[in-house]
Amino acid sequence: MLRRRLQPEIHAARDVLIHAGPGAGKTLGALLAFQAMQQEQRLEHILVFCHRTSILSQWQSAAARVGLTLELWSGPNQLNSEADGWLVSYQGAGRQQQALSAELQRWNAETLLAIADEAHHLGVDPDEPDGPVWGQSFLELSSRARLRLGLTGTPFRADNLAFCAARRVRVEEQGQLVEQIHPDLSVEPRELIAAGDVRPLEFRFQDGWVEHGQEGIPDREVSPLSAEQRESWRARNLRRAIRLSDRSSIALQLLLRARKQLEKVRNKHPRAGGLVIARDIEHARAITLLLEEEGDRVDFVHSQDPDAAARLSGFQTGPADWLVSIDMCAEGFDASRIRVVAYLTTVVTRSRFVQGITRAVRMCGERAGLESIPREPSYVFAPADPLLMQYARSWSLSEPYCIAVPAVGDDQDRTDNGGSWRGPSLPMEAVEDGAGAVIRMKTPELPRFLQR
Repeated sequence: MLRRRLQPEIHAARDVLIHAGPGAGKTLGALLAFQAMQQEQRLEHILVFCHRTSILSQWQSAAARVGLTLELWSGPNQLNSEADGWLVSYQGAGRQQQALSAELQRWNAETLLAIADEAHHLGVDPDEPDGPVWGQSFLELSSRARLRLGLTGTPFRADNLAFCAARRVRVEEQGQLVEQIHPDLSVEPRELIAAGDVRPLEFRFQDGWVEHGQEGIPDREVSPLSAEQRESWRARNLRRAIRLSDRSSIALQLLLRARKQLEKVRNKHPRAGGLVIARDIEHARAITLLLEEEGDRVDFVHSQDPDAAARLSGFQTGPADWLVSIDMCAEGFDASRIRVVAYLTTVVTRSRFVQGITRAVRMCGERAGLESIPREPSYVFAPADPLLMQYARSWSLSEPYCIAVPAVGDDQDRTDNGGSWRGPSLPMEAVEDGAGAVIRMKTPELPRFLQR
């Protein structure tokens, strides 16, 4: 695909967007493609942008395995002129854009490949309208590059994606015309599962009744977590469901069942570990203490920890049973021994949920030789929030990149994150009367009551 874009007759078409799920080999594939065209003297240098500095080292290690030298760009006049390319974070590129732009003059732009890793970060995300805007600096720094390659496994809704504008197409959605970006290549997680490249996921949604009102008030109203369709109540139910209050709490029952599942997995996979995604540092610390009281070894990692990157990389080979974190173990984080994920946060955007749970789909070479296809599943434990269950039904499918989305007339049908939601129609039989029921889902195939 990249080689075709180098043909003179299509000189203007220089952007390539690849969507592939976790474990598909996007990093290695991009490096091998560059290396092949470098050997053909079509390309000479590569400039890789990443969303986190911790991911830069993963690219550097992967490049070294195939015989390429990529250096971390930290400022002018500090680089080996013989290197095959440079690595820079989006934040670092924006902060030192002028200096980096001047350094790029040393390279022939006609033989330069610019790679945007996790390219969805180059858009304006409605979930974070005040978040970092890295698209402009990427566009300016890559403006002279012969080819630009975007890699992502996270389709999302964006108002202005600063990449692959030539691939915009108009389609009709709900009676209105919307713009979508179509990847040049899309590999869905379900295809990777069928090929044995990644693990399937099985879901265990912890249900229960959630009380409303203040303690001490008699006859307080309750509603089942999985069937609440009033958005304000759904969000409040989830906030209460993840509390570690007493032995009957939804969060505590979820964690205890996740521990038992990890023990079962270890009968066949002794090095298997678990990941807990918490709401905030205080919440994560309480979860860590609970797991340690149960006798587990826990690595607690958060963004304010100066040793966070080292702790994350050490988990793959370390002795810990669980990794507890808030927002650091998402896209790009690679620990193939994770087999159980406990999702205990109030962040309910589809992208964040899928990023979190797919930390458990990666295969390591050792296990690949021991397991048949399809691979043994990993397990996701989460509160039975209707939105999360909705996402679980489609996590293995790709969604288009929507540039403009139809307006939603009823504000009550909108989630806290700006997307539209009307809740799945779950019969009460799925909830029953007992708090603590578990709704089980295997995907891509679903229970009948979730297919309606």
